[in-house]
Amino acid sequence: MNEQKNLLLAIVASLIILLIFQYLFPTERKIVNDNNSKTLENQKVEQNIPVLKREEIINNTDRISFSLKSRLIGSIPLKGLRFDDIILNDYKETILSDSEKVKLLSPNKTNNPYFIELGWMSQENVYLPQKDSVWELIEGKELGPESPVTLKWSSPDGLEFIRKISLDENFLFNIEQRVINKSEKKYNLTQYGRINRSGTPKTSGFYILHEGPIAVLNDRLIEIDYDDLIEDGPSSNISKGGWIGITDKYWLTALIPNQKFNIEAGFKATLNKTERYQVQYTSAQIELEPGDETLIISNVFVGAKEVDLLDKYSKILNLNMFDRAVDFGWFYIITKPLFLILHKFSSIFGNVGLSILALTVLIRIFLFPLANKSFKSMSKMKILTPKMTEIRERYKNDKLKMQQEIMALYKAEKVNPLSGCLPILIQIPIFFALYKVLFVTLETRHAPFYGWVKDLSAPDPTTIFNLFGILNFSPPSFLMIGAWPLLMALTMYLQQKLNPAPPDPLQAKIMSFLPLMFLFLFATFPAGLVIYWTWNNVLSIGQQWIIMKKTK
Repeated sequence: MNEQKNLLLAIVASLIILLIFQYLFPTERKIVNDNNSKTLENQKVEQNIPVLKREEIINNTDRISFSLKSRLIGSIPLKGLRFDDIILNDYKETILSDSEKVKLLSPNKTNNPYFIELGWMSQENVYLPQKDSVWELIEGKELGPESPVTLKWSSPDGLEFIRKISLDENFLFNIEQRVINKSEKKYNLTQYGRINRSGTPKTSGFYILHEGPIAVLNDRLIEIDYDDLIEDGPSSNISKGGWIGITDKYWLTALIPNQKFNIEAGFKATLNKTERYQVQYTSAQIELEPGDETLIISNVFVGAKEVDLLDKYSKILNLNMFDRAVDFGWFYIITKPLFLILHKFSSIFGNVGLSILALTVLIRIFLFPLANKSFKSMSKMKILTPKMTEIRERYKNDKLKMQQEIMALYKAEKVNPLSGCLPILIQIPIFFALYKVLFVTLETRHAPFYGWVKDLSAPDPTTIFNLFGILNFSPPSFLMIGAWPLLMALTMYLQQKLNPAPPDPLQAKIMSFLPLMFLFLFATFPAGLVIYWTWNNVLSIGQQWIIMKKTK
């Protein structure tokens, strides 16, 4: 009776843990500060901040358009010369055919302003180009991979600012900023780059993935969460070169100063009317004598975090750790190679789901000796289970004698009860690294598999509670238990049956409920991860079954 009571308490505790996990780790969540419970748009209306449509602002300002041959579509306003209108031509918001393309940057006074600005500042009394300064287009018409544009702005104080903007075939802007001192006075100027983002964006809500301000300064990766930046206040670092930006799960905006010069890079957040996040860098002070000129060359990255492109830009710009914009995590030495193999398989098979299956097989082959040793140990332990049960029953009132007899049994049968643990511990980092690769990279985003799975980065869209779509009924989100999570739980249950049961009956009953707990947990995971885990279980079952046959 007491055992049944303990079992019931264990089940209730497990369900409570599961519900807490669902609450703390939803599929998507939005981080806001304590005073910001309303939507950003409603706040702006209440505070009389004009909110304009993105297209209205863009269509009513003089702009330089990007070439349609580029992977980026957008424009740069002549007033202020900000990067505030960028659309990713190859990526859509959803898998629907009529879905809009991903709008990465948006002008000020829209619902969610997100823009980049480059410029100059000085502590002296001198007119410099500002956000309202209108630049003159002196060369080029439409910006593209083979058609840079050059613009000019002249200061009443005799300084002439010339900016040449180039765009490669992907996501990289090159900016040459030249300042000519045509006055009779010496000036001290500082060049800066700045990314402004208003409103806290939606994040995936998983702590294994960083989204927010990011930088590599002094060869050190810096990641700051939005809420931490609000709570902890601004920070800054002096660095030679490096890069700084804001990362989403799949997208990145980054400022890349000249890698030969020292910069001061910083992060800050303000909460005057709504959350506003800013990352920036400033150069060392530049002295301009009369008749002198200076040239500053920098780059801006705005686009998708495609690993091969990030690696390419690292080499071209001599940029350190640019691929760390993808959150490969602590096991980088494992996750990066796994991604490269998955990427290669995707080019071979033409389907990311098949690539996941192939990569899982490759990992199983690599770990075969370790897994073999583990499964052999578990098989021998299962054979000894009846004898161990007999010993426990015989000496249930003498714990010391029981342990002595069990150790004697292990010695007589040449079985080490811990021999199966070490191989499993070695495998854990590899499997976690693969989990990380499938979760954080673009490889699975909107990638279809066979049957009902149209997006490997989203949870299985089916559910058993409406008979997988037969009934016209939409259950609540926590009951969205699809076919693939069910297959995963079934394979986990079958794998448990092949393993020796825990000697304690209560532990055995609790372990029998683990597949059910994992069923609800994995129902919220991306389908690609569930397919990987299910296929891995199937391979483990096959390997373990063969070893058990040989052991008997």
